[in-house]
Amino acid sequence: MNNAQLAKMIKETCKDKGISVSKMLSECGIRKGLIYDLEKRDWTPSVAIAEQIANYLDCSIDYLMGRTDNPKSHKK
Repeated sequence: MNNAQLAKMIKETCKDKGISVSKMLSECGIRKGLIYDLEKRDWTPSVAIAEQIANYLDCSIDYLMGRTDNPKSHKK
């Protein structure tokens, strides 16, 4: 998966949960340019940032990365 696809999954998951991307980033303390950087600059987020986003959206990093269709793959 490339970073643009990661940005798309983040946006789609936010939409599915009724949360704006801007609100999610703000509440996670992540700079608002993250999505732009993923889409346009092919910037790769740190594991810590990916984990923050996944935790906030209550899904797995693997789900956001497109490795599984199950958003709860990290739950037991």
